[in-house]
Amino acid sequence: MSLLLTTAIAVTLVLYVLAMALGLLRLMRGPSAQDRVLALDFMFIVAMLIMLVLAIRYDSSMYFEGALLMALFGFVSSVALAKFLLRGEVIE
Repeated sequence: MSLLLTTAIAVTLVLYVLAMALGLLRLMRGPSAQDRVLALDFMFIVAMLIMLVLAIRYDSSMYFEGALLMALFGFVSSVALAKFLLRGEVIE
């Protein structure tokens, strides 16, 4: 792996960790439940991106599969939380 790619991956991971910290701050301080749901969805997306960068770094397909599962669970949980906030129930 070249020095440029290694440096880019390291910088990317640091910036994603910073984004994750900001998302966690919004999750804790969010003025409304909708803000907290958006922060949780944002954190799922950033975690998935971290997994994809690690997949490139370690050249492993297992990270790609983990990122796919995280995307799936993130979408399902966002839909369930949005439905709960709108109606007060998840299962009809």
